[in-house]
Amino acid sequence: MRDRGNPDNWEGILLLQKPVGLTSHDVVARLRRCLGIRKIGHAGTLDPMASGLLIILVGRATKASAYFSSKDKVYEGIFRLGVTTETQDSDGQVLEAKEIPKFSTEELRAALAVFGGDQYQLPPMYSAKKIHGKPLYKMARKGLEIEREPRFIHVYIFDLVSYDPPELSFRLKCSKGTYVRTLAHDLGQHLGCGAHLSQLCRIQSGDFDLSAAWPLEELEQMPFRELNRCLIPLREALPLAP
Repeated sequence: MRDRGNPDNWEGILLLQKPVGLTSHDVVARLRRCLGIRKIGHAGTLDPMASGLLIILVGRATKASAYFSSKDKVYEGIFRLGVTTETQDSDGQVLEAKEIPKFSTEELRAALAVFGGDQYQLPPMYSAKKIHGKPLYKMARKGLEIEREPRFIHVYIFDLVSYDPPELSFRLKCSKGTYVRTLAHDLGQHLGCGAHLSQLCRIQSGDFDLSAAWPLEELEQMPFRELNRCLIPLREALPLAP
């Protein structure tokens, strides 16, 4: 049995590599069991089908959730052209399949450029966004379509990495609150063939990088005192007061 020490006064930031198939809430629940600490949260949700950097906040660091969640994000992923899904990603039922025109890489780069800069994005029905206290996805599962307000986002970089039909690999830097699967859906509509998000990995959030993050299973097997040393002190991550 691991020496659990005394985690009551633990606080800081833990950079974690979220695996595909778990919700962000699942990850937090496993860490609570692992650490024996209830006061754990995260900054910036990742969908179950997504992997990559998840910022975990421990102890009093949970009070800084809004600050870390507000930071710009960088993603790498794959859009699958020709197929539109109910959830705008690979987890949803197929709504429509179309033949894909023969796009050149120049045409695809030009299409991605359309979605750069300041814009308003309509949150998808299959999302955790709440309206009147209820998550949209719960209403979507009942077949309901609820009116929702577009949100302001900014896309800094939206680059084509490669294209091997039907898969388009991309790199994206965007503001907080951007739904990458909605960008996939909207791109598909712009191209006229439909599209959905099939893979997504968050590689940066603010100043933090995936290369510095720990795999969840490794953290769960790590000796307790060594795990404590993985925490980044909050004072090192927050800007200095003027």
